[in-house]
Amino acid sequence: MSASRRSGTTDELGPDEPGRDGSDGSDLLAALLDGMDAALCAFDADGVVTHWNREAERILGWSAEEAVGRQGLAGWAVRSADAEEVEGRLLSAMHAPGRQVHEFALLTKDGGRVLVRTQSAAVRGPDGKPAGVYCAFSEVHAQIDLERSIALSEALFEDASWGVVLVDVDLRPAVVNAHAARALGTGRTSVLGRPLGELLAQGVEELESALQHVLAEGAPPAPAEMWVTVRTPQGEQRRCWRSGFLRLASPLAEEPVPLGVGWLFQDVTEAKQGEQEASLLRFRTQQLHRASRAAAECEDPAEAATVHLDFALAGFADHALIDRVAGGALTDAEAEGPVRLVRVAATPSGAPGPSRLAGRAGLPVRYAEGHPALQCVERVGALRASAGAVRPEEAREWALARQWPPDAVHALCAVLRSRARTLGVVTFLRGAGRSAFERSDAVYAEDVAVRIAAALDLAGLSDEE
Repeated sequence: MSASRRSGTTDELGPDEPGRDGSDGSDLLAALLDGMDAALCAFDADGVVTHWNREAERILGWSAEEAVGRQGLAGWAVRSADAEEVEGRLLSAMHAPGRQVHEFALLTKDGGRVLVRTQSAAVRGPDGKPAGVYCAFSEVHAQIDLERSIALSEALFEDASWGVVLVDVDLRPAVVNAHAARALGTGRTSVLGRPLGELLAQGVEELESALQHVLAEGAPPAPAEMWVTVRTPQGEQRRCWRSGFLRLASPLAEEPVPLGVGWLFQDVTEAKQGEQEASLLRFRTQQLHRASRAAAECEDPAEAATVHLDFALAGFADHALIDRVAGGALTDAEAEGPVRLVRVAATPSGAPGPSRLAGRAGLPVRYAEGHPALQCVERVGALRASAGAVRPEEAREWALARQWPPDAVHALCAVLRSRARTLGVVTFLRGAGRSAFERSDAVYAEDVAVRIAAALDLAGLSDEE
């Protein structure tokens, strides 16, 4: 038996017509047909089977030797009752333009039935006239699975409400959907092939580490939340993305060959910020409650003021100062003139520890005109100040010029008010390792200031007695 016959093809070149490389051209044709992922059979103009590849043998069980040379499909690959309709639909492709798609049931060698989807088209002879028809077919469920996979892929990259990015093995975006492009502040094509470091100002190291881990070890068992800073035309934006990762491998290779990583992410910034704010609010409320209970056990009202100060520092600031108005509390009318402040208590500047009372010397603090603490008294409200983005030596000079510890970079002053009078100022200070004070921090500082002011007012009443 010839090689072409074993591979399920007829010898179209003939025994005396070798290929250009000296080999039988049918060998190449047989190899191509047997390497196809789809089942394929072909018929001549009389309906005789001329080709039958290995995928067709796998699906129906009929070998090439059993199939090639048969007249039609009746009685073996199709029920006799259905053969006329099936063969008519297949052979009609010889006289129709393009390809035709049909679905019908074929018989397996063991008597079972398989629903297949076929694509058939005419085979033209040298004269351009129909010489036969070829038919590629696959099991319907396999075709549907393929169509679903394609449809899912297209939907993810067009209509998905979360970001989808395919990252190649060089950790560069290869395909990006519309949602991800908007999140990255770029277009769908302009982002392709660019290093992630050009898209993200912060968080790129963590993201690349996650992608490398997926390439090496596979997908993590759960999504990961990552904070990144995205470079956008509107400026840098801090975002939190809940990310899932999938390792992609080629389905055509005998062994898995990594194609990259599928990265899916959803922006959860607002939810995370809400959680953080709620957690921070609960903690600060608990601190105020604990401080009030601890201060209630202090016999000396001035000591109670330092208790409130110490509880407020936890997670909020690095240093704190309490200054009272020299000469006694001021009414709103009296606050318009020059004001001098006297140190009442301060946190230790060296090793951490409880705040210390400054004694009874009553010497004014050397605050220059325009000092934040003095402005706070004049405005009767909270005030924030910061050294800004300067060199460490400049920040040190900024702090020392304001009579603050040298490591202070950010300040928040809150006025001490009790019984419609201004008693002084409480100042909270942060070092370079912390962020600047925000509006929500000012609200918390004012809550603490109310409690400190009440304790200092009580201490003043005790001194008068």
